[in-house]
This record gives sequence, structure tokens and C-alpha cells, in this order.
Amino acid sequence: MPLQQRDSVLPTGTARPSAGGATARKAVALISGGLDSMLAARIMLDQGIHVEGINFYTGFCVEGHTHAIRNHDRDKPKRNNALWTAEQLGIKLHIIEVIEEYKEVVINPKHGYGANLNPCLDCKGFMVRKAREWMEKNAFDFIITGEVLGQRPMSQRRDTLPVVARESGAFDRLLRPLCAKLLPETLPEREGWVDRSKLLDFNGRSRKPQMALAAKYGFTEYAQPAGGCCFLTNEQYAHKLADLWTTRGSKQYELDDIMLLKVGRHLRPRPHFKLIVGRDEGENNFLNGYRKRFIHLFATSHEGPLALVDGPANDDDLMLAARLTARFGQGRDAETVTLSVTDTVGLTQTLSVAPLTARDIPPEWYL
Repeated sequence: MPLQQRDSVLPTGTARPSAGGATARKAVALISGGLDSMLAARIMLDQGIHVEGINFYTGFCVEGHTHAIRNHDRDKPKRNNALWTAEQLGIKLHIIEVIEEYKEVVINPKHGYGANLNPCLDCKGFMVRKAREWMEKNAFDFIITGEVLGQRPMSQRRDTLPVVARESGAFDRLLRPLCAKLLPETLPEREGWVDRSKLLDFNGRSRKPQMALAAKYGFTEYAQPAGGCCFLTNEQYAHKLADLWTTRGSKQYELDDIMLLKVGRHLRPRPHFKLIVGRDEGENNFLNGYRKRFIHLFATSHEGPLALVDGPANDDDLMLAARLTARFGQGRDAETVTLSVTDTVGLTQTLSVAPLTARDIPPEWYL
């Protein structure tokens, strides 16, 4: 579990004298781990601004979880991109957990959802508000983000950028260096803390200007610029989350709920229970950590996955769960597969079943 606040051990960016010899102003940068926020912070460092990064942990980020679990992701870098970004920039990064506070954003977004269950406008307002609170507490002067006008259809339009500034309480202390020339002047520009002529006018969804600027700075191996860290933008994940809410009759969730949605093959063969089936050794090991909280089963006669039964299950349900689990193991073509089934109090039974075939599994069972 992340700490309530954890400072990286990276060196703090050194404040340099600004024009006129005054001590540099201080900006807190929202660092997502993506290219845009990295470039925005670098532009400010080039102007002599003392920059420190801030990254909020909501529980919905892709990084540092699925890549570390799944075997087919083992060749991918095991890094937190926000920390990596801070290291490249030579700035201090503050990682702050906001899991409980963020629930209201996900459950009841004032501005609604995007294409899936992504509350992008409410999310950005929340992040900037939290950054403003941190700015005020730590006597910083303004906030910077990597937003680009026209890049995101929900949160980065000309009519929604002012909404974020207003509803976060940041107002004109929010500076967006990558597209500032296309927006009204902010306080840091009017006061001469930053030179507006050295800010940029990026616009639209193309990342080519950012990639060219990254090359100029010598940044390589950065996160894919068109990517995103948030699982809520993922259609499959959003479908599983919606299923969770519908089944429970409530949008409330815990961290374990949203972590489990990221792992395994999810099937709902009956309305009252769901089966979560590991897809490889890494996922089996992860799901094994939840075996005392769920009925769990695995084949003993053949190599195969560990599966969790989420929801109440009678004997008939367990037979179906066993046949499904057998389907996804090495015994899928055998006449009979033997499985061990253990309930939440530790009582174990043995079932011998005929695996389901692919045509026995309706597409609507897959979440």
C-alpha cells in the first residue's frame, strides 16, 4: 500500500536566480509520468523556476501493477513513470495517496463520464485542487500542468480549461506551458515570473510537436505520448467496474475491488457470482493472495489456473465454476479433470468434472 505521502529520494531541482537577481519563484507540477507533464516542467526549469512534482495515487493507474504481474509483460520496464520523469528532470517528487477522497470523483462526477467510466473533467479539477492545497501549505507560487488545448475531448477544450481553473480554486495561478500562448495570461506571466514569449502554442491531438521537443531535450524511453495511465478509460475495465456496481447495487468500492478488476479473466455465468481465472503464473500468484477471502479452486490432475468465486455459490454453482476452470487449463481436452475447491473457512472438497468446451461458454459470460 502506498503511504499517505511519500517523497522520492531524488535530488531537488536547484532554485536559480531569476531575471533581476531575485530568488526563483516556486511551482508545483502535476507529474503524471507522461511526456506532456515532463516537457511542461522542463520548460519551467529552463526559465529558472524552482519546480517540484506532485503525483496522486488513486488506485486506478496501470503502472507498476499489471506489468509486474503478467508473464507476457515481463520484458517491459518495471518502473513508476512519474518517478522516472522526476529523475530525468532532477526534481523532487511528492507521491500522495488520495484513494478515499477520489471515490467521490469516480462515483458521482459532476460533469459526467467520458467514453467509458472516465470522469476526466472532474478528475482534472480534483488533481489541480489538491495541488493548489499543497501549493498553499508549502508556500509555492503557482501550479503547472502538461495540458494541451484540444488534446483531450472532455477536459482539454477551450471551454473546459477555465472550468478546471475555476472549480479547483487555482484560477490564474494555473499555468499550462505547452499551450499558454493560446490562452489568456496567467498571474505568473503578468508578474514576470515567467517569460510568456518562451511558452508554447501546442494545439490538437497530434503528439509530433511534443516528440520533437523531447528529442531536442534528449529525452528518450519516455512513456508512450498517446497513452494514458488511467484504467477508467479502458473499455473492458469500465465494463467490469460497471458489472461490479450493478451486482452490488452500489457504486461503493474498496482498493482490493479495483485491483482485482485489473487481473485475470472475468466471467459471470450466473447473476449472483463471478469467476476470476488467472491467465498465467504471475496472475495465479497474485490471486493466491486472496484465497482466504473467496472460494478458490484449481485443478490437481492437470496444470491450470487458480480461480476465485466472487459471490455466493451453491453446489450446482461450484460444479459450473469447476467446469469453467478446467476449460482454461491443460486438461481442457480431457474427459475428466479433478479440482480442489476450498471455501472461505478452509474446508476443501474434491470435484471431478468434464471441462466445458468453447461453444458451451456464451460470449455474454465474459466481462
